[in-house]
Amino acid sequence: MATGMVLPTYQKYINGVPVPSSRKTLRLKEKYILLLVFFSFSSVCFGAFFFLPDLRDRMSIGDVRRQMGQAGHDMLFPQAGIGGKILRHDDTEDESIHRGDKVKLKLLIDIDKINAINRVRLNMSKNEHDLVRQHIMTEKQQIVEKQREAEEEKKREEEKKMLEVKKDHEGIKIEQPAQDVDDEVTKERREKIQQMMKHSWDSYVKYAWGQNELRPISHRGHSASIFGNSAFGATIVDGLDTLYLMGLMDEYKQGRDWVATQLTFNGAGDISVFETNIRFVGGLLACYALSGDQIFKTKAIEIADKLLPAFNTPTGIPYAMINLRTGGGRNWGWASGGSSILSEFGTLHIEFAYLSHISGNDVYLKKVQRIREILMQMDKPHGLYPNYLNPKTGRWGQQHVSIGALGDSFYEYLLKAWIQSDKTDTEARNLYDTALVGLENKLLRTSTSGLKYFAEYKNGRLENKMDHLGCFSGGMLALGADGSSNKDKYMTLAADIAHTCHESYDRSVTKLGPEAFRFDSSTEAKAVKQNEKYYILRPEVIETYFYMWRLTKDPKYREWGWEAVQAIEKFCRTDGGYTGIKDVYSNNPMKDDVQQSFFLAETLKYLYMLFSDDAVLPLDKWDILTVQWLEYCTRNFQVANSVFLLTKAEQHNSALMDLLWWLH
Repeated sequence: MATGMVLPTYQKYINGVPVPSSRKTLRLKEKYILLLVFFSFSSVCFGAFFFLPDLRDRMSIGDVRRQMGQAGHDMLFPQAGIGGKILRHDDTEDESIHRGDKVKLKLLIDIDKINAINRVRLNMSKNEHDLVRQHIMTEKQQIVEKQREAEEEKKREEEKKMLEVKKDHEGIKIEQPAQDVDDEVTKERREKIQQMMKHSWDSYVKYAWGQNELRPISHRGHSASIFGNSAFGATIVDGLDTLYLMGLMDEYKQGRDWVATQLTFNGAGDISVFETNIRFVGGLLACYALSGDQIFKTKAIEIADKLLPAFNTPTGIPYAMINLRTGGGRNWGWASGGSSILSEFGTLHIEFAYLSHISGNDVYLKKVQRIREILMQMDKPHGLYPNYLNPKTGRWGQQHVSIGALGDSFYEYLLKAWIQSDKTDTEARNLYDTALVGLENKLLRTSTSGLKYFAEYKNGRLENKMDHLGCFSGGMLALGADGSSNKDKYMTLAADIAHTCHESYDRSVTKLGPEAFRFDSSTEAKAVKQNEKYYILRPEVIETYFYMWRLTKDPKYREWGWEAVQAIEKFCRTDGGYTGIKDVYSNNPMKDDVQQSFFLAETLKYLYMLFSDDAVLPLDKWDILTVQWLEYCTRNFQVANSVFLLTKAEQHNSALMDLLWWLH
């Protein structure tokens, strides 16, 4: 038997009583609510009729009609400002709203008054209205005139300020050698190095623009771990001052514009404080010192501020790494139980002191001055500075001392801090001299054939190895000879170190020096381990050649430099730039496919200067009209603002002061 479909039924209940769906009348409560609404509306209308003011004496019926007629247009298209300009929330041109310009705001108010007069008339006669209108228009003209005068005065003040800035620092005027200054061979060599720089730069622009470095064989960008995970254009910033020195101004402008519009340090990874300082802060300050362009100063300060949290340690010794997103610092995991590295925290002083000078903010100088105070208080085992220092405990780490990797530029910056201060920072000079005595007594050695070198000290024993990085010391010794207790002694030692480092080049198949070379009964100035045989376009040996040429004028240093140029061209040049090689003792070495940023910043720069006339950057005097040097308090900060004591003189006879900034 079939059953009928059961359909759902919906029934409303009120207090348990079903309400039929066909009900068509209102319930009692609904009637009360409607009555209450009607009574409220009647009360509002009654009150409005008796209590609102009579507007008949204030506005005519015609005005009311006009206002009502314009109501819809005004609501849909609200007017603001002059000329019926539509007001938007993001309208940055309305200075009266966004900039608080009182003059323009008053002008708008006065114009609104005129419009109100036109609409309302205030029961005035036509003559009275015209007089008021004329008065307001006169005030308007006066306001416009005052505004114009204020803008002109502001413009004059800005121009005056810019002139003062320009007067304070116009930049270094680079004098390119005249055609008849050098012999033809020297000019050809200098031009060759200029071409090498252009090839390096053009290849980077073509294949890796905006990336940190170039892979010249792969034709793509490259970024080492020291730069974190972000592309910061390290090659642009690092090589820009070299372009300026060489007179490659089109390329320089190209890089300068990128710095102004694209350079930001907003990545999320960890970056090296040391590498960021010498490549970015140092590179930007070099460009500022050379050109006087304010954008370089601004960017240098922005980046240095990103590094400041690294100094937030119990001792003030900074961490090696800083996270750009969190501001957290850390040290390399392999660095002797979480220690900071001597060459890294010791290679900040020059840039940070200069930053304080040009910015007027002593926070940078105080940070590096604190590092020096800590080092002065600590005991030095055997008169030496170990390469590791724990930033939390303030104690030395592993007893490892080197003038090469992990230690090198700490000693260099002590000397140059003294030069930077116009030789008034005697504290820095004393630290340099005493450190040098320790290095001479413990590390300086002579090989069987008479080659001088600096060995490494590890936990009480010497390792007869010298790094390519340590070959800068020949130039440092020559630079520091003036002002030492025995100038002739240190010039001789500088020449000996230069000779040894040249031998490390000359004894290889490629005529390029290895990353490290050793001395024992069967080996002299040659690499033994495979990981020491590579050459990554480093500048330290060329750096020493340059110093020695400028201070001695011995032509062999130019010849040695040219040997290096030929070797680089033969083994490192590719169609896409320059690459390092993995074995300097091979006739056909494997290439590492990396064009390091310091190749443009230092190696090519030192080579160019080696074959340039002394007038390009004279090393025996400094034109104080271009840069005012600071003479800062080195012992304490007892007197506020006494850090920045500017000296004014026609010339400073301080040797090689210019190298502090652009030969970083």
